[in-house]
Order: sequence, then structure tokens, then C-alpha cells
Amino acid sequence: FKTENRRMKIRHKILNQKYYLNVFNGFFLALGLMLLTFGLWLSCDRNNLFSVLFSSGENQLVAYISHMLLGVGSVIAFTSAMGFLGIVKEIKCLLVTYVSFQILVFVTQMAISVLIFIKKEEVHNQWNNRIDEVISEYGNESLAEQEPVWNVLNAVQHNMECCGRYNVTQWEWNKNKENSTQIPCSCTKSSLKKWFCDVPRNSTYSMGCEEYLNTWFENNVLILTAITISLLITQIFLITLTGQLFRNTKKNNIWPNE
Repeated sequence: FKTENRRMKIRHKILNQKYYLNVFNGFFLALGLMLLTFGLWLSCDRNNLFSVLFSSGENQLVAYISHMLLGVGSVIAFTSAMGFLGIVKEIKCLLVTYVSFQILVFVTQMAISVLIFIKKEEVHNQWNNRIDEVISEYGNESLAEQEPVWNVLNAVQHNMECCGRYNVTQWEWNKNKENSTQIPCSCTKSSLKKWFCDVPRNSTYSMGCEEYLNTWFENNVLILTAITISLLITQIFLITLTGQLFRNTKKNNIWPNE
């Protein structure tokens, strides 16, 4: 009777652990799919500001980041699916493999977190330098392949009612104008579909776009960091609970198909 009572208590613990494991594993899968979506967005959406700025020429920063996110997101999705099967069916080899993958992903996530922290300022400087470069090249007829980038810059200036990265005077650097007083039509309320317009300086947007651009950059880095930290915390619970489930099922000697 004591043995049966002990087995019932262990079985009750196992059921509780399986419930919480499935909840955390579902959360883990959702976060992994967020990373996967983020990676797909960067690699496929050619209208987002980050992609158009960093997907041309020698700078392939977006490609590296998107491939990394797609890889980690895919591994998380596979690991979660394997975990659900191992947890529900209480298959020992799958649980061991599941924990192994969790540890691997945990180490990778730690490396990504450190990389984000170390490289954030460097990427932010590249971000500002690239925007300045786009402003200098804007409207150059020999760089027609850069038009998608210029169109996105126009959209930012027109929608946010700003001009240049820090203010309208930055457009004085641009050498592709017919005369020095011209500015992009997107820096005004003009609806003309051309690169530059002749308008009085006092009718242009005087505020620079830097605050908006920096906010956009910081928000995306913050989202990515939050997902990474959430994954790390979730994985600690998953590894701990899976270890407990493994010990309890082994104690109770209820492994199927053995």
C-alpha cells in the first residue's frame, strides 16, 4: 500500500510537471516564432528602413542578422515540437535530446545577448553614417539602383515632417542638385514626384529626423533584447522542470516502450 501511495504521489508530481512544461514550452515556441518572424521581416521586406539602409553594397549587416534570427528561430521551433512529443508521451530519449537542445540554444542566446550589448553602439554609428551617406548620394542619376533607399527616406521625411538627419542644412552636402538652394520635395508639403524642389527655406520642415530614426532603431533593438531575455528565463524553467520530470518518471518506472 505504501509503495502504491508513493507511486501515486510521484505520478501526481509528474502530471503537474508535464502541465507546466507544456505551458512554458508553448511560451518558448511563441518567442521562437517571434524571432523567426523578425528574421523573415528583415530578409523579405525591402521597404523597412533597416533593410534598405544595410542590404546594399559591401554592408550585409541585415543579411547576417536575419540569417542568425532565422537559424535560432527554426531551431527553437524544432526543439519545441520535439519537447511537446517527449513531454506528452514521456519518452526518455526525446527528453534528454530536448534538454541538450535547450542548453545549446541557451548558450547561443547568451552569445547573442552579449553581441547585442557589445555591438549596439557600433551598429548605431553605422546607422547614422549610412543615413548621412544616403543623403549625400540622393538624386545621383548614376546610382539609380539606390532609388528604393531614397524613396524610403522620402517617406520618412514626408510622413514625420522632418528634413535631413539633424536638420535641413544637411542637404547642403548634396551635390546632385541643379542649384544649391534646392531641397528634397519630401522636406516640404509638396506632392511633386521628383527628387528636388525649388522652395523658400522658411517653407521647409526645419526639424531633423534623427529623433524619429533613433527611436525606431532603439525600439527594434529593445524588442529583440526583450525576446532574447524572455527566452533565457523561459529556458531556465524548462531545463529545471524537464530534469525533474526525467527523475520522477525514472523513479516511477513508467517509461513507455521500454
